[in-house]
Amino acid sequence: MLSAASHHSLALTAGHLLAAGGSGPSPLWYATRATGVVALLLLTATVALGVAGVARVSTAPMPRVVRAGLHRNISLLAVAFVTVHVLTTVLDPYAGIGLVSAIVPFSSPYRPLWLSLGTIAFDMLLAVVLTSLLRARLPYRMWRAVHWLAYVSWPVALWHGLGTGTDSHLSWLLLLDALCLLTVGASVLWRLRLARPTGARTAGLIATAALLVATVVFVSVGPLQPGWARRSGTPPSMLGSSRPTLPVAAGRTGGPR
Repeated sequence: MLSAASHHSLALTAGHLLAAGGSGPSPLWYATRATGVVALLLLTATVALGVAGVARVSTAPMPRVVRAGLHRNISLLAVAFVTVHVLTTVLDPYAGIGLVSAIVPFSSPYRPLWLSLGTIAFDMLLAVVLTSLLRARLPYRMWRAVHWLAYVSWPVALWHGLGTGTDSHLSWLLLLDALCLLTVGASVLWRLRLARPTGARTAGLIATAALLVATVVFVSVGPLQPGWARRSGTPPSMLGSSRPTLPVAAGRTGGPR
């Protein structure tokens, strides 16, 4: 569940009110939203640095040993934010997303596909963390294969945030998502440019271009269109017109679309 950013991920909706006074959004909603955004940014940096590591790049401003340490520390920080993101999502009672749904895909009625993408990304990161802790006891090829799940989790987490976040249509969040997409896309394309011309290189170029195009198309026909809350799988009981929404800020709201 990353959410990993996810922004908001299970930010459910901007309609979370304080249980005590009902005068504003729940702190848990803000925590889920904020940790999702930060987790995605950190995961993006991790993937970009990982690609540089694969390319064996060593420059004067950032020697390989420094880059490796930075990559490791940012990775751990990303996992920490993802963990908090998941915990705040589970603790927030608004959509009733339980701990099981945070681990088992397709076990929640709330936006099941998009929420499950976050669950899958979270499970991938858990596998990476666990195998890293047991690295000395595992065959290198096995550890390496599982480690690649960190890269696979990035697009899964990106689409999770775009599909689940109720504020995905906000301009500044779209800008952050675009920057993350361009950063990873540019780093992968740069890495492939250094590789020898092979079928694998061609497949990598096609896959990268396809991801960029598919993400743009998905955002255009999905989260940016009115009625996305219903089409994404939000339970009908949560779509009533009487649902509260966030106070208007800069002419925009975080309510369902």
